[in-house]
Amino acid sequence: MVKLVIGVLIAAVLVIVGFMILDPNVSTNQAGTITEVSETNTTTYKIEGEVNLPGTYSLGEDATMQELIDAAGGLTNNADELAFFSDAVLTANNSYYIASKFDYADVCNSNEIVKVNINKDDEDTLTTINGISTSVAASIVSYRTGNGTFNTVEDLLQVYGIGNATYLKVRNYVILHE
Repeated sequence: MVKLVIGVLIAAVLVIVGFMILDPNVSTNQAGTITEVSETNTTTYKIEGEVNLPGTYSLGEDATMQELIDAAGGLTNNADELAFFSDAVLTANNSYYIASKFDYADVCNSNEIVKVNINKDDEDTLTTINGISTSVAASIVSYRTGNGTFNTVEDLLQVYGIGNATYLKVRNYVILHE
């Protein structure tokens, strides 16, 4: 029985490798399923969070968030549509996150996550989110004053004082519009 399972796994790997050799524009995600087909004049974008098929996709150079969401099979029922702009133009080779509306720790998922609007709220309101200190809140307000609105949640990474750890901690607790 073990030999049969090993044989099937080896055959599956050989078939996938064979298809990739025949058509080098086809690639697979971590689960081994085909998630993208590359074309000329395309760029890759990664999406995770509340989409049906998280992964890396090849789209045109000026792809929008909606195009990436569509490529990922659309939003889940738990996606917070206030946490992204559908028409935001994406940056090539970046990763994007679609935030949850409800907390997974809440078994019933009946209470929405309390969020702050990084494009409108003042410093005091921003500090209500765990991970945003008074100095980081001041940096957020300063950044949006000097650079305009945040178009994606990932724009927080451009703010002085916000690194990867802080971004990962707060990304589910911010929105971009109301």
